[in-house]
Amino acid sequence: MATQKIYAGSALRETRARAALTQRRFSEKLGVSLPYLSQMENNHRPISAGVLLRLAQEFGVDLTTLAAGDAERMVIDMQEALADPLFDSAPPLADLRLAATNAPVLARAFLDLYRAHREGQERLAALDEAIGAAGQNSLTTPWEEVRDFFHYCDNYIDAVDRAAERFACPDGPRQDLWALAVAALAAKGIRVQLTELPANSVFRRDRDRLLVNAAAEAPTRLFQILHLVALERQSDLLEATLDLARFRSPTARQIARLGMANYFAGAAMMPYRAFLAAAQTERHDLERLSHLFGASLEQVAHRLSTMQRPGAKGVPFFFVRVDQAGTITKRHSATRLQFARFGGACPLWNVHQAFEQPGRFLRQLAETPDGVRYLLLARDVSKHAGAFNAPVRRFAIGLGVEVAHAAALVYADGLDVTKPRAYQPIGISCRICPRPDCHQRSVPPIDRPLRIPQDRDGPLPYEIT
Repeated sequence: MATQKIYAGSALRETRARAALTQRRFSEKLGVSLPYLSQMENNHRPISAGVLLRLAQEFGVDLTTLAAGDAERMVIDMQEALADPLFDSAPPLADLRLAATNAPVLARAFLDLYRAHREGQERLAALDEAIGAAGQNSLTTPWEEVRDFFHYCDNYIDAVDRAAERFACPDGPRQDLWALAVAALAAKGIRVQLTELPANSVFRRDRDRLLVNAAAEAPTRLFQILHLVALERQSDLLEATLDLARFRSPTARQIARLGMANYFAGAAMMPYRAFLAAAQTERHDLERLSHLFGASLEQVAHRLSTMQRPGAKGVPFFFVRVDQAGTITKRHSATRLQFARFGGACPLWNVHQAFEQPGRFLRQLAETPDGVRYLLLARDVSKHAGAFNAPVRRFAIGLGVEVAHAAALVYADGLDVTKPRAYQPIGISCRICPRPDCHQRSVPPIDRPLRIPQDRDGPLPYEIT
């Protein structure tokens, strides 16, 4: 039987960066030529069995993770794109998997092309000339390119994560982060000063002073000062990581630099090993973790979705943040569930109900069309500006784990996860959901024919055939 070809260029590049090796030195350790390594890192050739063996022996790479990452995400993305009526019929799922594993460069090019088509259609429909202004000629917007970078890295950047851990725990135990950050900036000639600033302003740079708003919430203040530490003290590391990403435009690189600095800040506030141990001890109780690490609930939830360090992985979560209109503003999944790229999220997810019950954690047992069952958690989060007339930014955050991991969460207590009727059928997005009788469907699935009966009496004016 033929073996599956493995394309994992990003994993190779991350392994090389983690080991601080040049391409030439890395190729020597793997026993391959420099051109061959370059082709594997760019997904132009699969990783050979010999290279797989050396990756495991020399660098401790978990081989089981190489075959699943990029390919499965691209399959979901292609399946969603090919559901568009633009295509007469979608290829079989097996063909999509072959394309994602054997020709990942072609698969990504197809997704870029389809995204460009979608953007063109939206520009025409909205008659919005601003979208087509100068500087927006790439196949993807810089923002989408950066979002995809973190998405396909499993939202875990090893070199940055370990650097943040070393900063926060220089002698082993976690230190006073505010004092560390102030000292780190002082060494760069920047003096930190707590003061009063206008509402919605967290900090302001004034030459050699960093003015921090004393009215801002403590987790926000700490996060922002650590963000600046990353930019000032870890610039070489950030630039080296950005070099590996090979962004197509300077704008995307600048956005990614800020994203890397944010990643450093969150990882410093919640150092990997200490946070993983606490999460396991507290059974992933967000409020307890928020108290222990001086972080906000959203910061804790996002950090839980990044615990994917090889050899020390945590429970795989998906994380999502939505605004009051239901628009996904942050998304990441370390589970089999992948978020819709070109449409909105399923309205049956409890994350949309969190706004109706502020201050409460909502629990939901749900099953996706592929038969995978999840424990979902949702809560509203508000970002206050510290003044009566200042606007309040409201979001809802959602976390989810496959039911196999539910016992590790305090939120599973009292739920009967063995009862099939306890699981609510949900989808990914209405436009690709195959469920025929959903009472909350907003649009029909675009990959199924419809029948319009004259005497239908129900919530939908059509039947899905």
